[in-house]
Amino acid sequence: MKRIYICLLAGWMFCAQTAFAAEPRVTAQGAALLDAETGRLLWGKNEEEPLEMASTTKIMTAILVLEKGNPNDVVTVSKHAARQPDVQMGLKEGEQWYEQDLLTAMMLKSYNDAAVALAEQISGSVEVFCQEMTEKAKAIGAKDTVFGSPNGLDSHLTKDQHHSTAYDMGLIAGYALQNPTFRQIVATPSETFTDVSGKISHTAVNTDRFLQMYSGALGVKTGYTNKAGNCFVGAATQDEVTLVSVVLGCGWGEAGKQAKWTDTKALMDYGFDTYEKQTVAKAGTILDRAAVSRSPVSEVDVGLASDYQAVLSEEEAEQIQITAKIPTVLEAPLQKGTVVGQAEIRLGDSVLGDVELLTMADAPTYTLMQQYHRLLEVWCDWAVFL
Repeated sequence: MKRIYICLLAGWMFCAQTAFAAEPRVTAQGAALLDAETGRLLWGKNEEEPLEMASTTKIMTAILVLEKGNPNDVVTVSKHAARQPDVQMGLKEGEQWYEQDLLTAMMLKSYNDAAVALAEQISGSVEVFCQEMTEKAKAIGAKDTVFGSPNGLDSHLTKDQHHSTAYDMGLIAGYALQNPTFRQIVATPSETFTDVSGKISHTAVNTDRFLQMYSGALGVKTGYTNKAGNCFVGAATQDEVTLVSVVLGCGWGEAGKQAKWTDTKALMDYGFDTYEKQTVAKAGTILDRAAVSRSPVSEVDVGLASDYQAVLSEEEAEQIQITAKIPTVLEAPLQKGTVVGQAEIRLGDSVLGDVELLTMADAPTYTLMQQYHRLLEVWCDWAVFL
């Protein structure tokens, strides 16, 4: 049995009366704004166009290091890692550093030599590490992302060998932000650490201006190459909503540097002005009545097991549909609170999520005496008919 219910905002939705924000204007070649929790695209500009992404690549590098590595493992710097172009931490061949410290340095200051040292530590070679980066991106949900470098340097690579999209990078960042260590690192103002011997000290200062310029900013990662131009993947939280913004190809020179910040602010302002977390399904709300067999209770109410919240605009909230999916007939015995189906939460053609449906009352089976009376009634009905 399927029934569709249009959500009414009155009563059990706390939808505030916010004015619709103007569409953001961004100079970036590709841009995307996502709900970090679900990965839902809230706004985009060429969000599926493949583009170079410069050092925002290091978000994926960090994911693999955090998931496959050990923060206390010792990384021995190779000649190849030490020879990486600027920006450099200044690593020398043979030096030994703790994995966690190199990871922090890479994310705060975008060190290219640290990224390669970590890639070699985790996978044995840069080539294997990049294959694993690409596979992980696909597993996260990225549709058009290929990594040919762990640090984002792309002068030796074609676009086919190293590219992503604004939407894919938003998904990847949203996934990374689920890791508490990642969130802590990208929000760290600065960090001082030493190599394993304790003789070499280094301080890395976070170059992410977004942390100081925007309320609720979580940071994430800047990027620049001659091919990619200025890029930035950012995240911020306000009023229980976390948004991820991506701007790729914001331009070159001083104008490009400033554009990545103004573009990001425009996206975030639009997102927080337009969207809010709203309760679109409330626990205990009765959605349907289901027929019951083998019970003196012929029907039982079916209702929502829990609340369901989603990040929505006012207009979207008015278009939410809830579809109850339960069997045509339920079979006794049923206790109150038995899971009998699901409520599908939809916005247009998209399924946002689902909530379990429960019985709101008991439906016991017939007792022996009740069964006897039923049989007797049926016999009498047939006797009269005959």
